[in-house]
Amino acid sequence: MHANLSNAAAVPALAVDYVPAEGFLSSFWLLIAIPLASAAILLLLGKRADKWGHVLGVGSIAVSFVLALTYFFQLRGLDNKSVELKLFDFISVGSFHVDFGLLFDPLSAVFVLLITGVGSLIHLYAVGYMEHDPGRRKFFGYFNLFAAAMLLLVLGNNFVMLYFGWEGVGLASYLLIAFWSDRPSAATAGKKAFLMNRVGDAGFAIAIFLMFQQLGTVNYADVFNGVGSLSSGVVLMMGLLLLLGATGKSGQFPLQAWLPDAMEGPTPVSALIHAATMVTAGVYLIARSNPIFSANLTLQTVVVSVGALTLLIGCIIGCAKDDIKRVLAWSTVSQIGYMFLGVGLGGGAYALAIIHLLAHGFFKAGLFLGAGSVMHGMHEQTDIRRFGGLWRYMKITWATFGLAWLAIIGLPPLSGYFTKEPIIVAAFERDDWTAWLFGTAALLGAALTAFYMTRLFVLTFHGPKRWTEEIDHPHESPPVMTVPLVLLAVGSVGAGALMASSVPDWLTPVLGGRGEHEAVLSHNVITILSIAVTVLGVGLAYALFRNGTALQEQPAGPVVMAARRNLYADAFNEAVFEKPGIFLTRALVFLDNRGIDGLVNGLAAAVGGGSSRLRRLQTGFVRSYAMSMLTGALLVVAAFLALQLGWLA
Repeated sequence: MHANLSNAAAVPALAVDYVPAEGFLSSFWLLIAIPLASAAILLLLGKRADKWGHVLGVGSIAVSFVLALTYFFQLRGLDNKSVELKLFDFISVGSFHVDFGLLFDPLSAVFVLLITGVGSLIHLYAVGYMEHDPGRRKFFGYFNLFAAAMLLLVLGNNFVMLYFGWEGVGLASYLLIAFWSDRPSAATAGKKAFLMNRVGDAGFAIAIFLMFQQLGTVNYADVFNGVGSLSSGVVLMMGLLLLLGATGKSGQFPLQAWLPDAMEGPTPVSALIHAATMVTAGVYLIARSNPIFSANLTLQTVVVSVGALTLLIGCIIGCAKDDIKRVLAWSTVSQIGYMFLGVGLGGGAYALAIIHLLAHGFFKAGLFLGAGSVMHGMHEQTDIRRFGGLWRYMKITWATFGLAWLAIIGLPPLSGYFTKEPIIVAAFERDDWTAWLFGTAALLGAALTAFYMTRLFVLTFHGPKRWTEEIDHPHESPPVMTVPLVLLAVGSVGAGALMASSVPDWLTPVLGGRGEHEAVLSHNVITILSIAVTVLGVGLAYALFRNGTALQEQPAGPVVMAARRNLYADAFNEAVFEKPGIFLTRALVFLDNRGIDGLVNGLAAAVGGGSSRLRRLQTGFVRSYAMSMLTGALLVVAAFLALQLGWLA
């Protein structure tokens, strides 16, 4: 029922080689140039583009999608399914040479299709969602800038190009999360995302420095072919630094705290960041760097541990949230955890993680846009305790949201079943006792996902009405918003089975082939357990919340209280990093003002004071100068006489 890809089978390192792009494929730089040019036009023309800016914004990403499909089919027809395009010299200093080059291969191709395809639907949805916002033109400018940066990230042919796009995504995400910067919460969320990502970016940058120091290059082919010559310690350090960068962009432990706060941006931003672009960057980085991670078993175990821990963190916190977008945000943290679990397992499980990433792009975008549709009909309210009974009034949103809900919890035959369940199987295929540990964590995550997502669905669309007084009659969203919901729902239903049957073979040239290995439990048993815990989570949530829930926050036990407070991650960061950082900053400012500046200013004051006092001797009167000369002469004569008489001997 799914591709049997083993993480444990030994897969020899691939010999990486790329051929120059020729013919029509030599123009795939347009994938980046078109949305980038659109962003420049929208941001530079200003208000002159207000009336048609949204049309240009949607049109540019749609054209990129059409081109991406064309290039994809061109690539399929090549024997060597990896083409490289070197545009110009980007950096040339001594022995350090970096081309501004692009790489179009099976891995980058599927990411390009996801970014432009799902991105086009989100752009179209945003036309209706942002219709009455005075900053809509600027919003689409930032949106296109984000898409261009993400496309550069996945199309770069070396780690510097990847990092260039990586930082562009960080900048654009800050602009989008803090788009409504007049709201203090949005401004704070944007700054929090920017600063926490800088922590991961620093690790990524140091990894690039280490590559050049050890191998003299940052090109993918040269780095991957040279990994075998490095010591295990260097490979481990390089991989851990790359992992730090990946955890920042993808919101994984310990840098996950910024991701739920990103909900302060407009809902299309949440969908774009959480479904098709930014949070997938970390998974892409590890998958692209698979020769590095596959070369060190300890490194793989660290990645798997991060993924397993994060998926449980996201699930536990998601169970306690009442804001519809924050529940989905913590769901993203959890689902990306499954992807990290997959790429950490290595071997064929790399492809499993990418398949789940692609399916996640459909159902998570559908969930976020569905949440936006609910908010649109409920006067921008987000508290699911104040919803209920909406299925009668928003049937399209209810149906599409329901299909996405069934997909994310992994019930057959929807897409999540074909993508998440194989990762659970792969977790049970590790060669040591950790198979039970990580496999059980993945099963527990499936049960919790079914519970909190069912809670969200039931409280939003079913049960009694719990609306506030200003809500009279919720209304369905306009077609410009519901059409993308329907198309995403189609992907939520069928994308998983389609990709599970075709994508693994497509990714083999980049990620390696399939392997066979016996799991500690049979595949059938794991499948039955996976479905059973999912049904159990659905049933329990429905039984508890079918009649609604308390409208006020109730006293809770320590686990629920910890989940409501994000497992105290923010409190930990505040106590360990923020407050000591503020204290250190203030101490350095004091040292700078009173120490360094005090010394410099004190010396200047002493020179200035001495000069002003010496200046008083310059009176401007000739008699004073004559008296000074006479006094000096007398002193010289007195000293001469004293020497002659031996008084100074």
